[in-house]
Amino acid sequence: MKGFVIRPPFFELGPKAFLYGKAALELALAADRLAERYDVDIIYTPQSVDLRMIAAAVKRVLVFAQHMDPLEPGKGVGSVLPEAVKEAGAAGVLLNHAERRLSLSDLARTVERAREVGLATLVCADDAAQALAAAQLGPDIILAEPPGLIGAAGGGVEARDYVRRINESIRAVDPGIRILHGAGIAGPEDVRAMIALGAEATGCTSAVVRAPDPAKMLEMMIQALREAWDARQRR
Repeated sequence: MKGFVIRPPFFELGPKAFLYGKAALELALAADRLAERYDVDIIYTPQSVDLRMIAAAVKRVLVFAQHMDPLEPGKGVGSVLPEAVKEAGAAGVLLNHAERRLSLSDLARTVERAREVGLATLVCADDAAQALAAAQLGPDIILAEPPGLIGAAGGGVEARDYVRRINESIRAVDPGIRILHGAGIAGPEDVRAMIALGAEATGCTSAVVRAPDPAKMLEMMIQALREAWDARQRR
């Protein structure tokens, strides 16, 4: 999206359908405080019905919809209208998650509709081939995450040799696309490992929302992200 800026390192927190209403708002407010404290951009993807409430409450957090459809205003019962997402205060939209797949043609049209209404796009990809295809569409961010590792309790992050390979393939198409690597991020050490491998960003759902103290777990991850990125820049 023209004018959209997000700086590495950044973090995506996706509550999926685990949290909604008051609980989703409380975690968003915690993320907002951490974004300020550690000077880290955080993308938060709540339920569509919570977009307006959360977008109105946060200052630093970037609120993204979990999905939207490429339709125009008019008929479309049960769909998520791009104009409605924008009107609710969202900064962008997450597309093509493993739990909400789109055909390449639908994805292309939805990315285009996001541009039309002024929403940033975060497009998910399973592997290098999908990441390369997604890059051709010109999204703002690509989230590379092998589906088999989503929700896993750690995923051998330090062994993920595909991180640099995916980065190189995307940057060959468009060096302006930001690249987030996720799936299987179970704690702060996984965050550190992912950044050390060359990621600009990472993210998490299960390890945060299922933690006894989600805000504390989130802080541990954001602190690790900040420290790992700063250490990488000093090398």
